[in-house]
Amino acid sequence: MRYPTCLLGCALLCSIGLRADEPWRPLFNGKDFDGWTTFLTRPDQSWDVPGLKRDANGKYLEVIGKNRDPLHVFNVKEVDGGPAIYITGQGFGVMTTNESFGNCHVRVQIKWGEKKWGSKLNAPRDCGLLYFVHSEGGFDHETWPRSIEFQIQEHDMGDLYALGAQIIVNARQEGRLWLFEPKGAPVLFVQKAPIGNRCVKLGDPEKPKGEWNTLDLICFNGDSIHVVNGVVVMRLHGAQRLDGPAPAPLASGQISLQTEGAEVFYRDVAVQRITAVPAEFAEK
Repeated sequence: MRYPTCLLGCALLCSIGLRADEPWRPLFNGKDFDGWTTFLTRPDQSWDVPGLKRDANGKYLEVIGKNRDPLHVFNVKEVDGGPAIYITGQGFGVMTTNESFGNCHVRVQIKWGEKKWGSKLNAPRDCGLLYFVHSEGGFDHETWPRSIEFQIQEHDMGDLYALGAQIIVNARQEGRLWLFEPKGAPVLFVQKAPIGNRCVKLGDPEKPKGEWNTLDLICFNGDSIHVVNGVVVMRLHGAQRLDGPAPAPLASGQISLQTEGAEVFYRDVAVQRITAVPAEFAEK
């Protein structure tokens, strides 16, 4: 489905104005996960998770679930002179803020570790920043909540995945992929054929492995901007939730950080409520 370009850009462009300075607020206190809820899906059957039911072939029959972490996936660790969220990557799941956010600027730094697990042993290191989260964990593939994903994967930082929601991006098709194209036609991304829910970001400003990457996420009136190391890699418009009788505007929700089979560190996780799109990230 395609929409007129003039309608899509209007809301974001008109929102740019005088910006009220508001203080940044940390979402991670550097000591524990106060203010967050964790969720882990079914573990690999080769892992020993006491108390979890298995079938006759050893396959787990249930998810680990909410606020249970028998494999110690979510940790706090001193890294490069300061506290960081250390995620081992053993298993798939999320840690999600208890608080919801609407118009906001989220900033987080991430750095890859070494280890990979299970089905991701031979795949690029992978995790993600989910926003506009509006369901419990476990909706998608018994793992992810309904949300929009700012993908964090080696050389794919900034891609879109729409998870049980839909959003519009100006894009062009290249083979089987859709790529963000600022002057392209508006395309609706949702978990349905033929287009699907993924759009590939513009460029690759990711730093070499072992270095910290700074990610900025701007959310304003249901639009969003993905920024990697100061470079805008995607602009998204008109998010909608799909958990009711008809699509409805999606302009707020919780924030989730993923564990997805790879060791990763997150630090300096912070949010700033905004009244306009920050000038440095506004469309020129």
